[in-house]
Amino acid sequence: MISRHFAVVCSLSTLAAVSACSSNAPRNDAVFDPAGRSSSAVTYGSVSSIDLVPVSSRTSGGGAILGAVIGGVLGSQVGSGSGRDAATVVGAVGGAVAGNQIERRRKSDDEVYRVSVRLDNGRSAQFDYQRIDDLRVGDRVKVQDGQLHRA
Repeated sequence: MISRHFAVVCSLSTLAAVSACSSNAPRNDAVFDPAGRSSSAVTYGSVSSIDLVPVSSRTSGGGAILGAVIGGVLGSQVGSGSGRDAATVVGAVGGAVAGNQIERRRKSDDEVYRVSVRLDNGRSAQFDYQRIDDLRVGDRVKVQDGQLHRA
């Protein structure tokens, strides 16, 4: 009895960890230098484009985790012995996939503004925002700590 519950907890913990690692981070968390290190240096540039893009491809992982827990619990109610263990794992994986798809569908109507900036150093950067207020293409901007500011 204890080993079956231990197996359920272990499989759910592993699935939760994998789901959390697979979620996409926001695109405007940090400015990176060519060597790939995070930088808080101030950079200037101009807005080259502003596009409205759907965020359905990005999920938080919460739907997958909740689905895995529910699927694992339901799967543990089926069969006995090693069949029950297998049903628990299958339920957890199936629940994770279903939960992720439900979350993705729920977010499919959400859109963000993707602001593309041509930096003075020749590089380009993109930033996603829920609102951009009166920012326009051609505006001069400052990038500091991963955020855009009007210059």
